[in-house]
Amino acid sequence: MTPARDSSMRLDDVVDALRERADPSRLDGMARYGIDTSRALGVSMPGIRAVARSVGPRHALAQRLWATEIHEARILASMVDEPDRVTPPQMDRWARNFTSWDVCDQVCSNLFVRTPHAYAKATEWSSSRAEFVKRAAFSLMASLAVHDKDADDDAFGVFLPLIVEGANDERNFVKKSVNWALRQIGKRDRRLNASAIATAEEIRALDSRAARWIAADSLRELRSDAVQARLGSTGRTKKAR
Repeated sequence: MTPARDSSMRLDDVVDALRERADPSRLDGMARYGIDTSRALGVSMPGIRAVARSVGPRHALAQRLWATEIHEARILASMVDEPDRVTPPQMDRWARNFTSWDVCDQVCSNLFVRTPHAYAKATEWSSSRAEFVKRAAFSLMASLAVHDKDADDDAFGVFLPLIVEGANDERNFVKKSVNWALRQIGKRDRRLNASAIATAEEIRALDSRAARWIAADSLRELRSDAVQARLGSTGRTKKAR
């Protein structure tokens, strides 16, 4: 049952709601997946979503949740913020605060992708030297490829040279997001699939372990019978990561 929204909930009430759903025994498992648990409570994603449904869209509260620095509160902030009120400076501030891949990806897929600044920030952040800002660039590209159903192919074609540039980054959280972006773009339609495969071949020729891994993993999926069959029958694929 969906909880009723309570617009009177204060910051302390919302944080208490998260704490009530916390299970500290989850923290070890989160850490094994490379998640920064230094400020985490151990709340499951369904638990965070349940709190978000009870809170509803609240931009000011989202800012206060973010300022707590609590891991789950920051994910919750991305669910309750209002995309049309998010500014480029806010996106920059939050991106600089990323310390964990899951918060980065949740913010990009829940919130940043729905703002009018998403394409510009994906391009801008792709040259960042900060690990999680750079991850955010490619996570945002992947999210746009999945969620922006009305965008034309050219909107994603401009990302492919940036993906090539990012493919030499050996940092694990960056290379995985570069790979994710390339695969998602290549699964939108036949034309982008061909372009993404050509990009992966270009990446394979680069002299780095990260590039070779990205190319091999992307080509395996983009050329797979499953992807080719979906593209051939529908022209578009369902969301997949």
